[in-house]
Amino acid sequence: MSTAKQAVHDVAIAVTKVVFKLVPDRIPLTLLGPGCSADLCASMAQLGVGKALVVTDAMLVKLGIVATITDALDKNAVGWCVYDGVEPDPTYDQVEAGLAMLRREGCDAVLAVGGGSPMDAAKVIAAAATNAKPLRKLAGLFKVRKDPLPLFAIPTTAGTGSEVTVAAVVSDPLTHAKQFAIDPKLLPVIAALDPLLMLGLPVPVTAATGMDALTHAVESYIALTSSQATERYATAAIKLIFANLPRACADGSDVEARKAMSMASYYAGIAFTRTSVGYVHAIAHTLGAYYRTPHGLANAIVLPHVLDFSAGPARKRLAQMARMVGIDAAGEDAQARAFIDAVRDLMSRIGIPPTLETLKSNDIPAIAKQALAEAYTNYPVPRYMSQPEAEALLARMLTRA
Repeated sequence: MSTAKQAVHDVAIAVTKVVFKLVPDRIPLTLLGPGCSADLCASMAQLGVGKALVVTDAMLVKLGIVATITDALDKNAVGWCVYDGVEPDPTYDQVEAGLAMLRREGCDAVLAVGGGSPMDAAKVIAAAATNAKPLRKLAGLFKVRKDPLPLFAIPTTAGTGSEVTVAAVVSDPLTHAKQFAIDPKLLPVIAALDPLLMLGLPVPVTAATGMDALTHAVESYIALTSSQATERYATAAIKLIFANLPRACADGSDVEARKAMSMASYYAGIAFTRTSVGYVHAIAHTLGAYYRTPHGLANAIVLPHVLDFSAGPARKRLAQMARMVGIDAAGEDAQARAFIDAVRDLMSRIGIPPTLETLKSNDIPAIAKQALAEAYTNYPVPRYMSQPEAEALLARMLTRA
């Protein structure tokens, strides 16, 4: 890396540290435990919500999960309409459609039900409803001038932690580039972590979303912007995930494991929203744009490769994470390597493949370039990556014939 590029990185990290100090420590009022989603609906009535736009996806409607929530709204005399047009990596077109329904139906609040995609769409819909500007103008730092409509969140996966983050990601339908809206005003008013809504999740979804949460915690822990506060949350998440993700995958009806994973995702969300993420996310975002790879799966496959790359400067942090999960090895280098091996072992135990079948070798240079552009001045990573290094890392993810 040139001296000039290094100087830009140093300045960007310094600015990032200042920006994250401006992010308030407010956390949504959070309800936890079996059936607490009904309590959230009751709270909405108590807070005077007249009619809510329920932002979700078609699969959750089909599975009957949304009906559970709308029944609870009915019981509390809260009106509702359902927008289920959100797909993975939501686009501005999908957000526009949801916003149009909100206005047409006269909704005065937004309720997100689902994983990261409905959460992201709901955040932008709630903000756009009160800010008279094109949706794309909400992208960037602190662009939400007026308070959004009251936003409530019921996650149905334990992975994104979006219920406690200040960010929303929306894709451009033409370029497929992801745009980030980052503003403390995007935090929900109340979130409900109801493990009963997660009991029917298929094993691959449980595994991928759990690895998504682990990625958030690990990238937060090794970020140059980490603090004692974020490290406490990341540590709690890492311990919970290693102890409970295999349990949740082995027995999807294990309520205690689902509850623990909900908390792990929540803690990881609190951590990374105050530190940002790193190369794992930059690469995973790009894989999602190219191949529509589910975000959690992409994060999982990329994570050990980026940890390999970062092992030098992040050695101490990796060793600390090894000790968190009970790994006993002699010396810091061995502990760091053992933690990366433990991540790979965890992936194998829950059925995450080590390579990405859809990845094409001809796409690697462009994917590397786009990922590095996302990370260059945005992510406080412990070691910066060159184009050849990024291409070599991606090549190790190819599925060999």
